[in-house]
Amino acid sequence: MKSKGQSGFSLVELLCVVLIVGVIAAIAVPALTKSKRAAEAGALFANLRTISSTQVNVFTAKNRFGTLDELNGVLGQGLGQPIGTNQLSKNRFVIDMVPAIPTDAELRQGYTVTATQDLSDGGIVFKFELTQTGEIRQILP
Repeated sequence: MKSKGQSGFSLVELLCVVLIVGVIAAIAVPALTKSKRAAEAGALFANLRTISSTQVNVFTAKNRFGTLDELNGVLGQGLGQPIGTNQLSKNRFVIDMVPAIPTDAELRQGYTVTATQDLSDGGIVFKFELTQTGEIRQILP
């Protein structure tokens, strides 16, 4: 009940508004997280395609495929931030070459690049693989 001269919202009205905002947030946050992960995976696919096309150029010039460090240097560090030998980090993905330090003989035969999503929030881990055929396969989940 309101007496004359008082204006404002009642406690029930404020609780209803808080409840509505909470429901909207509960729906929106998972959708936002899902779309963010999809965008990261899309950027990774573009990165892996860049690696594949650059490998063709390196093989033509050197008669062997290149290491991730070589490719990243050719592309002006565009593949990601170096975090180790033949290991890059970009968009919450760690990109590795298998074997980590390949010989020239191994690089004449082919290459395998894996990209693993680095999740600190305990979500679903995605892992992709690229080989000299240019095929990108999803390994996990």
